Amino acid sequence: MMSIESKNYQWAKDLALEQGAILFGVADVSNIRSGFLLSHEEVESIQFGISIAVPISPAVLLGIHDGPTLLYKWHYRQANNFLDKIAFLLTTRIIEKGFYAIPIPASQIVDYSQKRGHLSHRQIAVMAGLGWRGKNNLVVHPQWGPAFRLVTILTNFPLVTDSPIQDGCGDCQVCIEKCPASALGETPEAYRLDACYALLDRFSKERKLGVHICGICVKACYFRKNKF
Repeated sequence: MMSIESKNYQWAKDLALEQGAILFGVADVSNIRSGFLLSHEEVESIQFGISIAVPISPAVLLGIHDGPTLLYKWHYRQANNFLDKIAFLLTTRIIEKGFYAIPIPASQIVDYSQKRGHLSHRQIAVMAGLGWRGKNNLVVHPQWGPAFRLVTILTNFPLVTDSPIQDGCGDCQVCIEKCPASALGETPEAYRLDACYALLDRFSKERKLGVHICGICVKACYFRKNKF
């Protein structure tokens, strides 16, 4: 017989996928919640993080050569908006069931010195089994590569949790070779935020984007795994 936690998980997953998500997972965040940039009152009853992903169109990635395009900027923003709507809807449904839930914005910086949001969507996605942390410092999925955006819902809604999946980068170095900022290394820990962000800042100003994006390593990794 299916447990209430399993039933809740399937209900939440079905709702997210029906709204357009491609990936869904749950992690126990009780041991990391103290590191979130949220108040004690906001997180004290939180146990789970629901991680949800929507895709970045491979066709849009094809247009990226030496830097981000205006189309990629629009697509990136729409993906974030789409995620926020899915998260807000699922949060509302969880609240209606009598539980506590917080939708964390898909893309919002709250600590500009460290370029940090309220929490790391990537950390929770890895814990929830959506992918592994790649050499590009992104979450990499066996099928989608890193071509997706993430959002997180924090909740005390009783759920079963997923398990992390095995690293699949192996000897591949395509993201390291393609990175125009030379910001990547053999491990995610070798990622150089300062070098990456300096280039993103230049792209934002020179291309009049108004947002810090690149997409080169996303494209390189995705098309290393997939044909289009």
